[in-house]
Amino acid sequence: MRIGRTCRILKALIRLRFQNLMMFRIGFFGPFIVDGSLFVVQLLVFEAVYSNIEKIGDWGKGQMILFIGTFSLINAVNMVVYFFGVNGISGKIKSGEMDIYLTKPVSPLFYMSMERMNPGSLPLVIMSIFIISYGIHISNIQLSLGKILAYIFWVTIMIVLYYDMEVILRSISFYIISVEHIERLEDAGLELCMQLPGIAFYGVYKVIFCVILPYGIMATIPVQSLVGEITPAIAFHGISTVCIFSVLTRVLWKNGLRHYSSASS
Repeated sequence: MRIGRTCRILKALIRLRFQNLMMFRIGFFGPFIVDGSLFVVQLLVFEAVYSNIEKIGDWGKGQMILFIGTFSLINAVNMVVYFFGVNGISGKIKSGEMDIYLTKPVSPLFYMSMERMNPGSLPLVIMSIFIISYGIHISNIQLSLGKILAYIFWVTIMIVLYYDMEVILRSISFYIISVEHIERLEDAGLELCMQLPGIAFYGVYKVIFCVILPYGIMATIPVQSLVGEITPAIAFHGISTVCIFSVLTRVLWKNGLRHYSSASS
């Protein structure tokens, strides 16, 4: 019953979002133009940085193209589905607008996450898939059903991890006045880990970007599964990290709601 109600609400949110976007065409195509420009800049940076470098760790150019395409795919899905909704959580908490969502017949986190879906970024998903396909070709990877399913599995749970990280950082708004510096930390970590795979980090940097702020594993592990480099230890680390951060997301959010001071109180 609850799942059916959630699906109906999601369907209604999608329909309303499309209607609102098509009333203002720039709202539909604007994000694609901006995100597409960032995508092109990212590829140009990749070409500039790696044109004179044969390998990073054990990875050659083909693996790095796969890495760029995979991170772009994860980020594109993020932009399509939940980024714009999640990004507004801090403002709603501080302004008291959260009150409205607490009255909805569905999880307020789910509602806020999904209410601003952005279909204008869908072409970026397609562009990312083309980059991944090119990387597979350059790397001479012999695809099999098992490899494809494993890659889809890892990309899917890394999208979940990406979501968890965004919600966790914005849930801190329940406890402090401003999360501006925390969001800057998020931007810096993402920018670095979009350019360097997790295999490039060692020592304290590996702890920071593969454990504490695990942006370094988001695209690295899916690529490792595709090229046949994944080990039981890597798989355990990836799955356990997603599980831990999903639990942490739920705990921080639930506890934050208990500490939330309504604008009307």
